[in-house]
Amino acid sequence: MNLVHQGVPRDAFAEVSRFRSELYACMTVRGDALFELCDALLCTDGPVRTLVDLALAPEHRRGHGALYDGLNQGRIDVWRLRRALAEVPLPRAADGRLVLAVDISPWLRPDANTCADRAFCHTFSRGEGKHQMVPGWPYSVVAALETGRTSWTAVLDAVRLEPGADVAAVTALQIREVVERLVAAGQWKPGDPEILVVLDAGYDAPRIAHLLAGLPVEILGRLRSDRVMRRATPPRVYDTKGGRPPKHGGEFVFGDPSTWGAEQAVTTTDTRLYGKATAQAWDRLHPRLTRRAAWLDHDGPLPIIEGTVVRLVVEKLPNGGVNKPVWLWWSGTDATAADVDRCWQSFLRRFDIEHTFRLFKQTLGWTKPRLRSSEAADRWTWLVIAAYAQLRLARPLTTDLRRPWEKPAEPDRLTPARVRRGFRNLRAKAGSPAGAPKPSHLGPGRPPGSKNRRPATRHDVGRVLATGEAYSRPAHHKKGTKSPRR
Repeated sequence: MNLVHQGVPRDAFAEVSRFRSELYACMTVRGDALFELCDALLCTDGPVRTLVDLALAPEHRRGHGALYDGLNQGRIDVWRLRRALAEVPLPRAADGRLVLAVDISPWLRPDANTCADRAFCHTFSRGEGKHQMVPGWPYSVVAALETGRTSWTAVLDAVRLEPGADVAAVTALQIREVVERLVAAGQWKPGDPEILVVLDAGYDAPRIAHLLAGLPVEILGRLRSDRVMRRATPPRVYDTKGGRPPKHGGEFVFGDPSTWGAEQAVTTTDTRLYGKATAQAWDRLHPRLTRRAAWLDHDGPLPIIEGTVVRLVVEKLPNGGVNKPVWLWWSGTDATAADVDRCWQSFLRRFDIEHTFRLFKQTLGWTKPRLRSSEAADRWTWLVIAAYAQLRLARPLTTDLRRPWEKPAEPDRLTPARVRRGFRNLRAKAGSPAGAPKPSHLGPGRPPGSKNRRPATRHDVGRVLATGEAYSRPAHHKKGTKSPRR
């Protein structure tokens, strides 16, 4: 692939080269092995089935021992890599706003009793298609969303949730650090539209909005259809009987239309897939908080977190499923018709992050390695994120190497998997900062026929709760082994 004769912009090639140099600088220990492992992940043909197969790629000039040694003993400066991801060009909405999506994706390890820091992860469509809790490593991922129909996102951060972690508190801290890095990188400046953070059901959106007070962000989250909100505090009226004035207004029951009252804004939009979409908005609604769960140790009076509730109803679903309304909560108030349309359209764009998770697991083999150490799992996760970031930067530089049965695609409409096919040609132009491997010989290893006299320690499985309350369940132990008590 000739970058000059095909008219490829040089600034895009410079972005790829700059990011690869910064990525290599982030690998402080076993950097050559880790960098070549990342290149092998990008240049291998087809999906990644096993980790050791990457050692057979021409880009990986070292043996399979160096591959595992890099993951187990290597070091990655994660803070520097996060800063590098925040400095690359990011997608924006039509009004120039940054839209971030946050979601949790599990790395399931149900039979790995020797792996530490496992938690019960919520999964769906396993077995008989029921909701299940399976042991594994849950990762909270933050990604910037693009506009229009696309399978691309810009992953900015990933955090592994520890057993017993408070999901809302960890998510709020993660979003705060991401926003601070974006501000430091010049991605957001005073006067720009506030950053919109989109959450799916399962997150406590009002609490996260309260924890992020003072940042230039807006929170948009999905709510269950059985929630009950309260209206704004009614005007204070003098009562001759005395008593404390009311703190909350009337109830707003999602399942009872008689409690809704008049809407502040109503919009109707004709869509291609869903037919006519109708959105209704009610202003200044808040949940009634009590001193339980996450608010048990709150100092002072409980806050009133007001926002806008949006009810979205579509005419039909593409898959022919049950057409149920979608309830959203937006941290802003005094919503206009444009704000309502922006909210529900941004929420539909949130599902693009599911395409990224599918690419990570099915194509890049994120959850394929059988690693024992959670620290090694974190290194492999950041290698996958760094590889995906290079694919996104290489979008305008890669030609379409399609299969005979695939339809042609425009250069700017290539999927991540099709961009990955041509990355080997781009790597030949960009080069590799990794040094040549040194000659070595195989280690002695364990003598054949000898038994393992140091069995691995078995660990209990914890659980990630929304309230942060600790919970653990003993794992299945083998006969004759003991697990340490916590």
